[in-house]
Amino acid sequence: MNIEVLGSGCPNCQTLERRTREALAELHLDATIEKVQDMQAIVSYGVMRTPCLVIDGRVVIQGAVPKVDALKELLTKHAGAR
Repeated sequence: MNIEVLGSGCPNCQTLERRTREALAELHLDATIEKVQDMQAIVSYGVMRTPCLVIDGRVVIQGAVPKVDALKELLTKHAGAR
């Protein structure tokens, strides 16, 4: 699973990355996480608000920082769909 956290590096972006890593660890899922701070790269996804979470090229969260439990549910659903 390839995960990208899109954002400027603001506190919300850092929190989304931290919570995503925590959710992955609790689920024992293997994933590559990349922080994307380049605005042109972020805009190429068609997003208007950050932070964003992209899983395998698909934007799944935009402009929000869900709790770890919500991220676990999202990641489990995505892992099952593979």
